[in-house]
Amino acid sequence: CEIDECAKTPAPCGTGQTCNDPNKAKNKQHDFTCTCVADNSIVQTDGPARCVKDECDAKPCGTGQTCNDPDTGLKSMNDFTCTCTNGVVATGTSATCEIDECAKTPAPCGTGQTCNDPNKAKTSQHDFTCTCDADMSIVQTDGPARCVKDECDATPCGTGQTCNDPDTGLKSMNDFTCTCTNGVVATGTSATCEIDECAKTPAPCGTGQTCNDPNKAKNSQHDFTCTCDANTSIVKVDGPARCVKDECDAKPCGTGQTCKDL
Repeated sequence: CEIDECAKTPAPCGTGQTCNDPNKAKNKQHDFTCTCVADNSIVQTDGPARCVKDECDAKPCGTGQTCNDPDTGLKSMNDFTCTCTNGVVATGTSATCEIDECAKTPAPCGTGQTCNDPNKAKTSQHDFTCTCDADMSIVQTDGPARCVKDECDATPCGTGQTCNDPDTGLKSMNDFTCTCTNGVVATGTSATCEIDECAKTPAPCGTGQTCNDPNKAKNSQHDFTCTCDANTSIVKVDGPARCVKDECDAKPCGTGQTCKDL
């Protein structure tokens, strides 16, 4: 009175499984086994075996990643995918979830700058750098660099002078100007702000006199001299000289006499 449980209808094991009833005695029921053909290590007693393997059960993906095994059949292995929150998908392995911040749109760095993302791991964001092509010493992290240099920042002009840098691009240097209050303008250097008092109009000295301004600095005014051409010993500071000589000034006449220089 043997009863072969494997011969029952419907078959006690599923498709792709081998059934074995080791003891067919009537009093030995529910001891049959179902073994997966694709993997004979998977054996189920008294019922069909689960001949599927969801690879996601082993948690092959990284933290914060979503695993999906589209085909859990034993003959379809290593087809699971790991999807990162940023959309990166890797098949058959743990997704790296790399995010190259330099590849974003719009570009994170400005024109004339080079972007570098040293660590593209999802957990390492905001560490990209922008380097100015014209001056690699200028580097900004997590944002565009300021690839301009206002030369006036260094205060190259003198006291009381106005500085102007018309082009602050790094490739346009030494084009700043210093403007003095008297209107003198010097380019690429500190303005001297010289004022030549002898060049004023009208001329500060009279006819037949030579003017000399020994110090033309703005803070050194009223020090020009007027020298008589006919007698260089006659010199007047800060005004025209008296280029006449009254011989009577020397008092050449005697007591009680009147002198007249014709």
